Amino acid sequence: MLLNVQGQETYCYTGGKAFNKELPTVVFIHGAQHDHSVWILQTRYFAHHGFGVLAVDLPGHGRSKGSPLASVEAIADWLLALLDAAGVQKAALIGHSMGSLIALETAFRGKDRVSRLALVGTAYPMKVSEVLLDASLNEEQTAIDMVNIWSHSTMAHKPSCPGPGFSVMGGNQRLMQYVSRRNPAKVFHTDFSACNAYANGEAAAQSVACPTLLLLGTRDMMTPPRATATLSKAISGAKVVHIDNCGHNLMAEQSDAVLETLYGFMKS
Repeated sequence: MLLNVQGQETYCYTGGKAFNKELPTVVFIHGAQHDHSVWILQTRYFAHHGFGVLAVDLPGHGRSKGSPLASVEAIADWLLALLDAAGVQKAALIGHSMGSLIALETAFRGKDRVSRLALVGTAYPMKVSEVLLDASLNEEQTAIDMVNIWSHSTMAHKPSCPGPGFSVMGGNQRLMQYVSRRNPAKVFHTDFSACNAYANGEAAAQSVACPTLLLLGTRDMMTPPRATATLSKAISGAKVVHIDNCGHNLMAEQSDAVLETLYGFMKS
């Protein structure tokens, strides 16, 4: 599905079904150097079980045109504009990593437009080391390799892998390389810089009035569960769920558990 958002062509994956704004809408927001495809299993299930799905490609990512936006606040404004373009007044937001900060800030800026909030692989503050920031700018493949290793709990495939011969780590690496090839605008560095600079997380969390889920991997090295303490304390009534034997790339490493948890939360 293509939408015009802030003057740029924007791609949203709708889960294999035509988007119906009359259904409860769930917006899926990917993280740094990713696109909508990280949510393929979850979005297809939601779309075929009673929800309207918009899995966005953020500006400059995947099939969406334009340059990557330089701040979480700017992307949150963009996301609200996307809801307008889709004719959606209110939606649930599910965000992974950088996408979780975007979802949180969107709920802060458009409180009346967010029905539920699911923050996956989240943390606040989401600081990025100077070494990784520099690599993302000057040695992008090195940064991709580092993040890919740190985002998975093991090198070996898990029983939850989608099929024989499917490499979770290899697939994630190729996706990050694909995003880099499609856009020479240093997407990775822009994304990491936005995460590193975001400073409104605690205030945004304190303002959240909708049901909220924090979904975390017990072996996450990118956003360790302990780094969610600020959010879990600030968001009134937040539900915290840990998925065992799982790193930062939860949606691929433990896809069924992530789907079951997210769908149960959205239906509750």
